[in-house]
Amino acid sequence: MDRHSLGLAGERAAEAELARSGMRVVARNQRTRFGEIDLVCRDRDGYVFVEVKTRSAGSFVAAAEAVDRRKLGRLARLAAGWLAMRGERDARWRVVVAALTVGVDGTRVELIEAS
Repeated sequence: MDRHSLGLAGERAAEAELARSGMRVVARNQRTRFGEIDLVCRDRDGYVFVEVKTRSAGSFVAAAEAVDRRKLGRLARLAAGWLAMRGERDARWRVVVAALTVGVDGTRVELIEAS
C-alpha cells in the first residue's frame, strides 16, 4: 500500500474510532498557510483537533512516536488560529493524536490526549 492510500485508510479508521469515543467530525484536512489540521471534531467538552499518524506494523518509528512536542505545538497554534477565524477564540478545545498501526491482523487505533 502506498503512503497516500495508507494515510487515507488511517484517517477513515481514526474517524470510526473517534465516533465510537463520542466525537463528531466537523471538518477534514483544514489547510492554512501554516500547515494542515487532519480532523476537527466536537464532543461534549468542546473542539478536538486530531493529528492522524498511520504506520505499518514493524515500521522503524511507531505512529505515536512520530508526533513530537514541536509538531504538537504547531498543531495547537493551528487550532487556535482555526477557532479565531470562526470567531470562537473562547471555545474549549484540546489536541488528540490518533496513532494507527496497520498490520496483517487489522488496524490498531490508539487515541492519545496531548497534554
